[in-house]
Amino acid sequence: MLMNLNGDDDRRTRALKALRSPDESRDDVLRKFVRLASQALGIPGSFISVLDDEHQHVQAAHNFALTQSSREDSLCRHAVDNDCAVVVPDTWLDARFVTHPLITGAPYIRFYAGVPLKNREGIVLGTLCVTDTAPHPFGAEQVTTLKLLAALVMSFLEAWHSAGFADPVTALPNRQRLIRDLQYLAVAGDNTPRRLVLIDCIDMPRAYELARSMGMGPVESLLKDVATLLPLRLRPATGELLYTVATGRFAVLTRDDSRLTADWVAGRLEGISADLGDGIAVALSTHTGEVAFTTGSITAQEVLRRAVSALHEAIGRGVPAMRFSPASDARHTQDFTLINDLAAALQEDKGLWLAYQPKICLQSGRPVGLEVLARWRHPQRGELSPALFVPLAEQTELLSTLTAWVTDRAIARLARLRNSCIQLPLTINVSCRDFSREGFADALEAKMIRAKLPTSLLGIECLETERIIESPAAMQGLEMLKLRGFGISLDDFGTGYSNISYLRRMPLDVIKLDRTLISEISSDTASRIIARSIIAMLKELDYTVLAEGVEDAETVNALTQYGCDQAQGFFYSRPLPEGELDEWLGWKLRGQC
Repeated sequence: MLMNLNGDDDRRTRALKALRSPDESRDDVLRKFVRLASQALGIPGSFISVLDDEHQHVQAAHNFALTQSSREDSLCRHAVDNDCAVVVPDTWLDARFVTHPLITGAPYIRFYAGVPLKNREGIVLGTLCVTDTAPHPFGAEQVTTLKLLAALVMSFLEAWHSAGFADPVTALPNRQRLIRDLQYLAVAGDNTPRRLVLIDCIDMPRAYELARSMGMGPVESLLKDVATLLPLRLRPATGELLYTVATGRFAVLTRDDSRLTADWVAGRLEGISADLGDGIAVALSTHTGEVAFTTGSITAQEVLRRAVSALHEAIGRGVPAMRFSPASDARHTQDFTLINDLAAALQEDKGLWLAYQPKICLQSGRPVGLEVLARWRHPQRGELSPALFVPLAEQTELLSTLTAWVTDRAIARLARLRNSCIQLPLTINVSCRDFSREGFADALEAKMIRAKLPTSLLGIECLETERIIESPAAMQGLEMLKLRGFGISLDDFGTGYSNISYLRRMPLDVIKLDRTLISEISSDTASRIIARSIIAMLKELDYTVLAEGVEDAETVNALTQYGCDQAQGFFYSRPLPEGELDEWLGWKLRGQC
């Protein structure tokens, strides 16, 4: 039932503690067993006892009031110590018990019959007993019945243990078992330096994609094959335990001086594959994370959390293995706190606000549009850059919530300034995940219709361009937005060699030149030639060309000369809160109002 850490005594100790741990549903079943024993054998009292080195604990009882006694005073110790049935038809006639305190005093045991409760490893944990305050004959057939009932009790306890502490697919000990084993080591006073290594080697999203067409059976075959493969590749020594801690994620608990480090494990698993069934093999991509610890110095949950932190650091960095780093962990903890704070800010509509950066026509010098930018005034940390919280939101569903929040307030501004002389089209940044969602274009159009606004007043700026190109859903989402009249802008053009291919495949209206492309055109000949050529090409293809990050008049003059249409940057204006923006626009457009 239990795996070995430090020998038979340790196995017995952990087995006893598992049985003594609180579990009302388990104990309710045990109470039904003792009631059945009384009814089947015609003896009014019955109980299940658990014996450790010092005490007898009554785990479940029927018509029996005792809950605990010393091991020395326990009648059950005779059955446990001798590993056999013990029957005492009349305790008054047995020299061992004539002066026994449980016979001469409460609960006044006059009859006792008990048989050992032994698990599949042969460890005796306690007894199943029947008892009464009057003597009874008890024949061989009744002893056989009591033994059969004891076997049923142990079968139930084995099943309870397996259900609670073993993974149903891999049959390996599960996360709960790992936590319990760590807790037992701490309780036992173990001070051996130990290590926990987490292993992530299955791309579960890919596996579940396969399951969509092949069913869950192949995925389970994959998990079982990996669970078989790991001990063959790692060859854990006695006392080195392997667990399944999540679907497709495994753990090794070992000593700190073991060869099973995160680096070594990742190296042993490099380049391997597992069987999906029907002769289909899936290549495994392994990442590992480890934490060194001494049980008792930190909680079992904290040990696992630190190992998870190291594993996620390895995955995030794209490296095979990482050791737990307090500095990296602190950063991730801050990120987790920040993402929770962002969720609260969105839910309560507190702290978040919009800034607007003007887009200027290079021919007229007048503002022709505004880019909408999310800002956050954190209650403790003050004004936060979007670079701090937007990437975190991108890792969760909060990004869609943030996009909706920005969209609703941008539309509210457009509605507020309907027919105003300072009304300008707005552009919002939208991620690939957002417009990949089915119905995104329809929902956005519906919002504009409800606000009685033309869709041409709201532009969509595409982020994560490479992901868009690789996603049919995202490309279709862009097409739907284009068909509904929303302008589409491509951000950061000129930062990669593959950008030109986007022009043929994406339904674009505006191309934004990245600041790195135009930052040196006033001082560097090569930069001028490159910028001039790209602008000329884009104009030949009939795009509106917008340069971002413009900071000086020399750059403005060069861009104007090359035929660039629009520009934005600190030379014209920093991103402005709405009140300041309206004043700025009123001043800039005063001749039109």
